[in-house]
Amino acid sequence: MLQPDINPSSYIDYALLDPTASHEQVDRICDEADRFGFASVCVYPCNVKRAKERLFKTRVEICSVIGFPSGATTSTVKLYEAMEAVENGATELDVVINLGWLKTGQTNLLHQDIAQICEESGKPVKAILELSWLSPDEQELAAEVCMDAGVAFLKTGTGWSGAATVEMVKFLKEVSNGKVGVKASGGIRTREQAIALISAGATRLGTSHGVAICQEQ
Repeated sequence: MLQPDINPSSYIDYALLDPTASHEQVDRICDEADRFGFASVCVYPCNVKRAKERLFKTRVEICSVIGFPSGATTSTVKLYEAMEAVENGATELDVVINLGWLKTGQTNLLHQDIAQICEESGKPVKAILELSWLSPDEQELAAEVCMDAGVAFLKTGTGWSGAATVEMVKFLKEVSNGKVGVKASGGIRTREQAIALISAGATRLGTSHGVAICQEQ
């Protein structure tokens, strides 16, 4: 059931994941995130330090993507990228899982890949599962491995492989059984979409359209 009285702003991870993004664009999304009361800004690691400086003394979290968008870098590289992002000011990490390891049954490597970032960074990790590329069994396995590794959220996908759906969110809510948060990401452009996803169980929304969503009547 939709809950039309929901204010989506506090759920939004305001994303700027355009590889050509300028310093001025980073500054703008930081200012807008503060103005509208978004949960976080989500930027590439190279923009974390600037976001930290811009959001100094605000309540907006600074999220950075790790292993984005493929998840296929080595665990050593992922860990270094995560730790450098934290050193530069990241307070949350969205980490793409290694889909190849998942699909070939190397769940021990997948678990280690995510667990070491959770443990050593000390920050909330959102595991990006890329659900649209997984079978139902693989989706459930990915969620279970990542929760066991210590993630704080399960995330539907990068947004580069399609839109988040209500069905995806309901699945993650069910499989997580309230143990972790659920982040929907990809194709979220309207208030109606945002409310539908939140009503289905999303606790965060990854979108680059946060201002437009919040300005809708």
